[in-house]
Parts: sequence; structure tokens; C-alpha cells
Amino acid sequence: MLRRGFTLVEMLVVVAIMSILATIGFPLAELAHRRGQEEELRRSLREIRSAIDAYKRLVDAGRIVRAADASGYPASLEVLVEGVQDAQSPQGTKFYLLRRLPRDPFAPESIAEPVRTWGVRSYASPPNDPQPGRDVFDVYSRAPGAGLNGIPYRQW
Repeated sequence: MLRRGFTLVEMLVVVAIMSILATIGFPLAELAHRRGQEEELRRSLREIRSAIDAYKRLVDAGRIVRAADASGYPASLEVLVEGVQDAQSPQGTKFYLLRRLPRDPFAPESIAEPVRTWGVRSYASPPNDPQPGRDVFDVYSRAPGAGLNGIPYRQW
């Protein structure tokens, strides 16, 4: 008589093999996800910092009006997206230095506004203790922990 189907032992062996493969695969998938987040963090920091530097160059070139007691850096991150008046344009055109402000990829989803996901350092604050102030000299991630390279995200 011909029997079809699997025995209980065969099924247990297949389940055991599948569970071993899953225990190998899940940590690798988690590592790949974290690497992706870290790459996005690097890209976002580079994009925002480049826009801040471009703003400062425009101020130094006289294209953006600066108050006598100001550092020449933007007053907020929103200015980079909302645009700033070109001081040399008779038509009143604006410089837009960012299309949109990227989010910190490690920030909780409960924070809706991208600007609130970043920590900001003013020009007047020391590098080892970044504090907000009258301008935005630099940005940093507020994420706890360290990257795969061992450097805390806050110091990237």
C-alpha cells in the first residue's frame, strides 16, 4: 500500500531547520536596517550642514542682510527651507537652501515636525556642550546610543 504525506519526524526536522535559519537571518536583517538608518543619518547631517554653510557664505558675500551683532548663521533651521531675501535682487527673490528639512532617522515617530528631531548648537556654545541660542551653527542627532563604529550618534 502506497502512503502519501510526511511523518511527524520529518515535520519536526523541517521545523528545526527553519528555526535555525530564522535565528541566523533575523540579526542580519536587523543589522542591515540599522546600517540603512546610519547611512540616512549621515546623508541628512551632510545636507543640513551644507545648507548652513551655504547660508553663511551668502551672508559673508553680502547677499543676505546681517545684523551688526549677529554671527551670520541662520536663526533657525526653518529659514533654510522657507527661504531668505536676496539683498542684491531688485525683484526681491529668495534663496532656498533646502527643499525640505530631513528627519533624524533615529527620532521617534511621535515627533511630527522634522525640525524637532534635531539638536541644534549655536555659534556661542562650546563644542563639548552644544546649546541652542540665537542662531544655528551646527546640528546633531538626539538619538541615544552609539553607531556601529562605536561613536555616539550625538557626536556625528
